[in-house]
Amino acid sequence: MDKHLGDDDKAARFEQLAMPHLDAAYNLARWLTRDPHDADDLVQSAYLRAYRFADSYRGGDARAWLLTIVHNTFYTTLRDRKPQQGDVSFDEALHGADGDELLVQQAVSDPAGIVASRDVGRSVNQALRQLPPAFREVLVLKEMDELSYRQIAEVADIPIGTVMSRLARARKLLLSYLQRDAGE
Repeated sequence: MDKHLGDDDKAARFEQLAMPHLDAAYNLARWLTRDPHDADDLVQSAYLRAYRFADSYRGGDARAWLLTIVHNTFYTTLRDRKPQQGDVSFDEALHGADGDELLVQQAVSDPAGIVASRDVGRSVNQALRQLPPAFREVLVLKEMDELSYRQIAEVADIPIGTVMSRLARARKLLLSYLQRDAGE
């Protein structure tokens, strides 16, 4: 019976540690898998792994710890299967849901501005899809998940210098793609 109390304590500690970061884990999974159902599966597998090894968590940034597990689970699964083709795209409907009310208010007051904003969003999404996965991943973790260089290094298992280099190159490539597409 003591074992069950320990399991309940572990579950409560894990819930407190992990659940606040579920949205960030799903966001990364969505970018990595390109599919909402696969992202759900990836997050579930990652959270099961995290729960199984929660006793080995020694403090620090829980968000980075969980995103590292999502990252590693994805690449382990990818390694075990054949690599998927293509890049991850940004789905405005999925990732922009929080701004729906604001969008409606803006559409009433400035419909032309909404159309222009959506065109810019589509252009950025298109440019993001063209980025190589390693560059896209650090850019998403920095700009969308707002992780620090140290956190990104931990998640992607690369040195901080590599994070900074990839981020700079990703931004430069993204800008060149946007400029090229605007010129067409």
